Amino acid sequence: MLRNNSHIHLPPNFSAFITVQQVVDLASAQDVRVIGVTNYYDYCVYREFAEAAKKARIFPLFGLEIISLVDELVKAGVKVNDPGNPGRMYICGKGVTKFDPVRGDAAVILEKIRKADIQRMREMISKAAEVFCRAGVGLGVTEAGIREMIVRRHGCPANIVYIQERHIAQAFQEAIFAKVLPEKRAELLTRAYGITPKSPVDDAVRTQNEFRSNLLRAGKPAFVIESFVSDAEACKMILAMGGIPCYPTLADGATPMCPYEETPEKLIANIRAMGVAMAEMIPVRNTPEVLLKYVKSMRAAGIAVVGGTEHNTLDLIPLEPTCVKGASIPDEVKAIFWEGACVIAAHQHLAAKGEEGFVDASGRPNAKYASADERIRAFAAMGEKVIMEFLNGKQGKHYAVAEV
Repeated sequence: MLRNNSHIHLPPNFSAFITVQQVVDLASAQDVRVIGVTNYYDYCVYREFAEAAKKARIFPLFGLEIISLVDELVKAGVKVNDPGNPGRMYICGKGVTKFDPVRGDAAVILEKIRKADIQRMREMISKAAEVFCRAGVGLGVTEAGIREMIVRRHGCPANIVYIQERHIAQAFQEAIFAKVLPEKRAELLTRAYGITPKSPVDDAVRTQNEFRSNLLRAGKPAFVIESFVSDAEACKMILAMGGIPCYPTLADGATPMCPYEETPEKLIANIRAMGVAMAEMIPVRNTPEVLLKYVKSMRAAGIAVVGGTEHNTLDLIPLEPTCVKGASIPDEVKAIFWEGACVIAAHQHLAAKGEEGFVDASGRPNAKYASADERIRAFAAMGEKVIMEFLNGKQGKHYAVAEV
């Protein structure tokens, strides 16, 4: 069993990392040998990652993340895996192989997502700027300025930058810290938020998080209603790109837990109803006890489970996942996460060769196996062999960017 991480964001996505090479260097130093990249809305950086990972003997897993809306859950006010926005569902794709370039149905859906996302970010930036003007301080934050901030930080082309809520929060936080004296910040933020901030006025990351919670969430002053794709469209895009749809689980990462996943049994029923065969945890949000309960229950129900870190704040935490406050992940969970990472590797390996993987192009389970458990075990064994061959220097089409 190797150290692995199924979910990080590479720059220019909002990320703790400055460059792709930094990720690879840290993974090598920390002996994390399998890394899954899971970006939003542009995947050009994956080729650079694949090349750097190959040189460093790190097995690359390619994925993506999509924010979708489930209309009936929006109307019912049910929170899924976003504690601030009812009906908003994050969906991941694992082991994608058709991203260089994105074509066909996937390209159509991706362009729809990009256009809606660009317009929403533009409106949120404008609304947030107006909030601070009304609070008495013009911060001068603009869409163009945020894009320049991202390009400057990561040294990337502007055309692969897609602004996220976290970028907005970072830009406003940096403007506040630059223009407002520390002793005046709490007063300004109180006027902007309508409540007294809880974060220390010199803590950049916590200020960014509070900014999002108090201004960008549903019902808050700078919130703009999403026009994201449906969960069905998100899964269609993932499958068209050769991947495995995967449900990212929040569990006790939210207090109270989101109703959609408030018990393992309820979550399992919902995942099955979606026709999804894989789930993911970000354990840094979870206590070991809750993590163990959810992961064991999902795996017993025939759902493959993986674990990552996201690294989607400026905190440069270790690449090997841990639980909340650095608590160790139970060994039984580590084994399940390794199994899941191997399943993705096998799927990616087969799909890159044009063969059927863990799921077919319609999302149906590979029909060669009598049960979900048998399928998971078979793909895990295959994937472990693929990973080990790659790490031992044997070449082959083990990943989507072939023969890099």
